[in-house]
Amino acid sequence: MTDTHAPRADAYPGEALIDHGAIAHNLRVLRAAAPAAKQMAVVKANAYGHGLLPVALTALASGSDWLGVAQLPEAVELREGLDRAGVDRADAPVLAWITTPGSDFAGAIRAGIDLSVSWTWVLDAISAAARAVGRPARVHVKIDTGMSRAGSTLADLPALASALAAAQADGLVEVVGAWSHLSRGDDPSEGGLASTASHVGIFERGLRMLGEAGVRPAIRHLAATAGILWHPETHYDMVRAGIGLYGLSPDPAVADSRELGLRPAMTLRAPLTSVKVIERGAPVSYGGTWRAPTRRWAGLVPLGYGDGILRSASNAAPVVVRGPGGDVPARCAGRVCMDQFVIDLGPAGGAAGTPGSQSGAPPARVGDGAVLFGDPATGAPTADQWAAAAGTINYEVVTRLGDHIPRIHIRAGRSQ
Repeated sequence: MTDTHAPRADAYPGEALIDHGAIAHNLRVLRAAAPAAKQMAVVKANAYGHGLLPVALTALASGSDWLGVAQLPEAVELREGLDRAGVDRADAPVLAWITTPGSDFAGAIRAGIDLSVSWTWVLDAISAAARAVGRPARVHVKIDTGMSRAGSTLADLPALASALAAAQADGLVEVVGAWSHLSRGDDPSEGGLASTASHVGIFERGLRMLGEAGVRPAIRHLAATAGILWHPETHYDMVRAGIGLYGLSPDPAVADSRELGLRPAMTLRAPLTSVKVIERGAPVSYGGTWRAPTRRWAGLVPLGYGDGILRSASNAAPVVVRGPGGDVPARCAGRVCMDQFVIDLGPAGGAAGTPGSQSGAPPARVGDGAVLFGDPATGAPTADQWAAAAGTINYEVVTRLGDHIPRIHIRAGRSQ
């Protein structure tokens, strides 16, 4: 979708346009890749920077069966938003998978939030809360299949399985799910494929151990986006649509969003606040790490690392300026500052070093929209390109965007 409305003069200098048509499209693509499994839309970290509740509502309207977040407070925020929106809790089960010893398990149980259990201490705390609330907690037991993060190892699982069976018999928990995560699902190398096969094998062993203890979860889930796309053997009863939901590839080196049929949902832009000529050799920004190779037009974008723009993308990241004469390709010149960065708009005419020398018409003007990244189908740079320039991954590019940047949610041509 091409967006044509100009940046708003009354807003923060910069905005992220969120295309909900793209989100719905991406979920359909991922559903088609795992048609027999339930689909969890992962909306953790403010929906990967796209907006927690709006994205969750679009996911549910698009047929997603579950919602997933990492942090329990965000799950509570999500549940409250869904309640205000009139969404029946039975139609929007929510799983939260990170808790601490001080977590409000009683509040989570009252809110109908499913909780992940990796260790007996978590189960003990959840069981105590369930006893106090007077209703069972819904839990998903996590098995460590090789990530070495959360999850019970096979050595520890018998004790956890026994405790789960006892808590289940006492009516304190309902074991809804068993789950894990692939550490190299985006890696098609021989080693990556062997790792995924090992994860599946450990997961199967863990499921058998749970069954031997009398714990038989109805929903088994192992695959995130990479598993959905490239490892059908990991689909089980439910899959978790994460980065692909937002139109980004889990590994562009394997296949980028276009090759996967996905549409990036976020476009980040800001109006230029300065357009001027700088002379050949002029240093730009802190440290003078970039110098003008010729007489150049320089533009100023009013976003910086304080807004979540990657400083490590200095001197490299692409930008496109939407001017009245068409798109102007540009590139970050010099270091990204806290709240702004300079872009190189190309050569300027006139005699170098001559005051008042005519430079010709500027390629862009103050107020023109500078697009940092978006959907390449519209001619925008991509989050993948920013990630490559910064030596990171597209996940970080979108999720680190500051919450103070307005999200403009676009549905069927309308902005909200």
